Amino acid sequence: MLEGAPWLLAHKSMLEPNKPLKISLYDKDYVIWQDTTGLVTALPNTCPHMGAMLSEGWCEVRQDGTSAVVCPFHALEFDSDGCTVLPGTDKKTLPQLKPLDLIVQDDFIWSYGGYEPKLSIPNILEKINREYELIGYTADISIETDLRSMLLIMHDYNHQNGTHRDLFEITEVKFEQFIDNGYHSEAFFQTPTAPKTFWQKLKQPNQFLLPNIIQAHLENYFPSIVIFYGSSPFGRIAQCHLFVPESATKTRTYVLLFGEGNNPLAKLLKNQFLGFSKVVVEQDVDILQKIYADAPQKIRLNNEVGMDWVKRNINDW
Repeated sequence: MLEGAPWLLAHKSMLEPNKPLKISLYDKDYVIWQDTTGLVTALPNTCPHMGAMLSEGWCEVRQDGTSAVVCPFHALEFDSDGCTVLPGTDKKTLPQLKPLDLIVQDDFIWSYGGYEPKLSIPNILEKINREYELIGYTADISIETDLRSMLLIMHDYNHQNGTHRDLFEITEVKFEQFIDNGYHSEAFFQTPTAPKTFWQKLKQPNQFLLPNIIQAHLENYFPSIVIFYGSSPFGRIAQCHLFVPESATKTRTYVLLFGEGNNPLAKLLKNQFLGFSKVVVEQDVDILQKIYADAPQKIRLNNEVGMDWVKRNINDW
């Protein structure tokens, strides 16, 4: 599961204040929450008393704005240090739960999962956050597939006119360039879409968001980020796909969508853009459930350089 890589667990906008949320990393479950001061905490999700899931509880807010997560079974409160106060006493215990080490940069919440870092946290998301406006997040899904299989499909530049045929109606993939910078890479290609009349688009309104030729620029940060830079009649977008290894056989993916609107309609179409991204992820998830992962590859297509990049980096890890 590529221990030592940084994983983006969430953006702060994904955490409703004082609402516990369950996340998983490296086969361990955590409860994560944000208090009204902006402090983000993640503790093991198992109450040390009788094993209840803390993420099923609630948060108790203190006078200073900080909060503690409360076990839903016996209402024991655990603060950001993992300490509690036992009933009938006024004395705080020693830490009963070890907090997950988090690194919060510009509202992005990263973690190495307790392992020694092997890669630095890329600063690309902070850069995008300065140049674009956050539209929102979508398609936060846990998939019964290993991280390697997930990364391979996300770097397969030939699957658009198969997996995403109904959405894009791409007629061909015109690959232009792949730039390999070790654990960072960029890919450039064009994908013409089938021509449609105004009335055909009216039946599928998502098609109004698409140009006739999609000029694709993908920027990849191994192993956790794929960024699609694109444009539409409503402005530029940066669609960030994130990946988190929840276990050896389960991978989480979600999308953070940023936009730079040059049209007043762009903000009105926020939900349409998010919905479009959600469909893309759902189609990728669907095809992953229809692949024999251990099948030998007897045929090689052109432009599999992105998949080769993934395989090499995993093998060299």
